[in-house]
Amino acid sequence: MLALLGLAMVVVFTVLIMTKRLSPIVALTVVPIVFALIAGFGGGLGKMMLDGLKMVAPSAALLLFAILFFGILIDAGLFDPLIRRILKVVNGDPVKIAMGTALLSLLVALDGDGTTTYMITCAAMLPLYKRIGMNPMVLAILAMLSLSIMSIMSIMSIMSGMSPWGGPATRAIAVLGLDAGEFFVPLLPTVIGGAAWVVFTAWMLGRGERKRVGSVVLQSGGSNCYIEEILGDSTHKRPRLAWLNLLLVAAVMVALVMGVMHSAVLFLIGFVVALMINYPHLEQQKERVLAHAGNAMTVVLLVFSAGVFAGIFSGTKMVDALAQGLVDMIPPEWGALFPLVVAITSMPLTFVLSNDAYYFGVVPILANAAAAYGIDSLEIARASVLGQPVHLMSPLVASTLLLVGMVDRDIGEFQKATFKWAVLTSLVITALALVTGALTFIA
Repeated sequence: MLALLGLAMVVVFTVLIMTKRLSPIVALTVVPIVFALIAGFGGGLGKMMLDGLKMVAPSAALLLFAILFFGILIDAGLFDPLIRRILKVVNGDPVKIAMGTALLSLLVALDGDGTTTYMITCAAMLPLYKRIGMNPMVLAILAMLSLSIMSIMSIMSIMSGMSPWGGPATRAIAVLGLDAGEFFVPLLPTVIGGAAWVVFTAWMLGRGERKRVGSVVLQSGGSNCYIEEILGDSTHKRPRLAWLNLLLVAAVMVALVMGVMHSAVLFLIGFVVALMINYPHLEQQKERVLAHAGNAMTVVLLVFSAGVFAGIFSGTKMVDALAQGLVDMIPPEWGALFPLVVAITSMPLTFVLSNDAYYFGVVPILANAAAAYGIDSLEIARASVLGQPVHLMSPLVASTLLLVGMVDRDIGEFQKATFKWAVLTSLVITALALVTGALTFIA
């Protein structure tokens, strides 16, 4: 019964936000409360909701200070040289713009952090999308797919041994006690192939946009130069402080990888230092904070609402019942196909579950079941990360809420636009894993 209620809750919530019957903040709060009352958990609702808020508080703080940190640096013009170089290469061709978006987001996503990936990619490319008239959802799709591929195994996670953002690969390795090298090396062709698929997707989406808006030749010099039009000449720019700002970003990123402090604390310190360096006067500081307060507050509210949803989902044990029910549905005769089953089921499971719930709760169950068929837990761990493109569509992913806010769309529109591409990408990288031997059918 709990499994059915949990499934119904997810379906009702998804339908409500995709049809725009309720706003995401309202749906994330109201829907789980109603289903908890139906299930008879009214007496414990307060504690469940508070537990959920506590669970997401670090993520909310991280996003708040990361938005302010990168917002200040974008205002100061730190990324202007990168943006200027990209704009000169892609000009007004939607195909080049889409492919440039994919390549940039793949590069930035090497660190495995969604907040950094989305903020830098949007800062560089979103003004050009608006200038040309391209659909910003194309940018959102490509940034999300890029992050999903690179989060399978971020280079910095391997180098540091433990990603400060606790990516899916890190969780899978930790919970099953695996060697990072043995996990990663067979997946490397899958990651490379997945990155190539993202670029190919960008080419396809770019062609569609070229048919819709046409290819525009933009003037790249003189007083009407589109680059200066997009970047603008603002009193907030601080070109003389570019190297100092770059050094600050590098210091924060190195500290994140080394795990010196919690990422929220590091972004808080980085934000304060960036504010003091670039805008030393009190009135300037207040103006810059207020300029980014709306975006930051919207994202933080969505994260806390997602915390309420997750707290009730977990506290009522609906999530455990749903996960166990899906595992129990796997027929014994599918034993030799178990890695493929895990890869396919990771798509819906990681959509409705947080990464913590899936990797620390479900994956050990799947690994134990696979052991009965003689299947190595390494293959289960690799299979479990292949549903990440679908996972990143979930409203329970904090960085996704940031991306949706940056392209000025709601989560329902985002899910409708990305569903096909996310599922296709998961299927493509699953096929690549099978072809390259990262997953096998031999028990």
